[in-house]
Amino acid sequence: MQEQSGAPLLEVCVDDPAGLAAAIAGGADRVELCAALAVSGLTPAPGLIALAARAEIPVCAMIRPRPGGFTYSPDEIEAALLDIAAVRAAGLAGIVTGVTLPDGRLDLDTMARLRDAAGDMELVIHRAFDMAPDLDEALEQAIALGACRILTAGGTRSAPEGIEGLARLSRLAGDRITIMAGGGVLPENAAMLLQAGVHDLHSSCTSVVADQALATRINIAASRPQTLPENVRALRVAMEKALEGAA
Repeated sequence: MQEQSGAPLLEVCVDDPAGLAAAIAGGADRVELCAALAVSGLTPAPGLIALAARAEIPVCAMIRPRPGGFTYSPDEIEAALLDIAAVRAAGLAGIVTGVTLPDGRLDLDTMARLRDAAGDMELVIHRAFDMAPDLDEALEQAIALGACRILTAGGTRSAPEGIEGLARLSRLAGDRITIMAGGGVLPENAAMLLQAGVHDLHSSCTSVVADQALATRINIAASRPQTLPENVRALRVAMEKALEGAA
């Protein structure tokens, strides 16, 4: 298998200032900035984007205008284009997005519009990629679009479940695009995923934390997932041990 240059990187997805700080403190190489990780991530708010622009590691912003599937209306695409302009003005490293046709194939025309709006920022395709009926075809389409990375679980619900698909995609990708495993990535499966050939790992590194100050009579959950520096550090250590074992 043709291998990419450079060591595998750890990307941590976060949805608030504390998560951003935790990712950096724990040793993340890159951040995916979102809102609402509970619904798999939405476009982050302007204030969080501005805060993330000060980070000393690269930050890519999710561009996803609503929860649910990835086939969008014209107004939703217009909102996404405006969000991209804001992310670009803030100086972040890239955007993370994905738009599909009703049958799950990548919407190449709309993706090209988003790519062009991003200009010289990185274009990363998120797990909308896994909706494609033919992942090999979608891989070639992503490369043709000029994407630099694909976040994927090999067409399944989680990266460990999709290990065979991830290995195949990594072989086919070679040095042309980075295959980044995401979905259920934990310290205990990091070595397996890296050994399959994926280049980068992506995780929220969250634990459920309670909000002790929240009045229980208010209809808001009293606990929430939170990215913690010790979780990021544990995944980083697992990756380093895996690489040492492969050396």
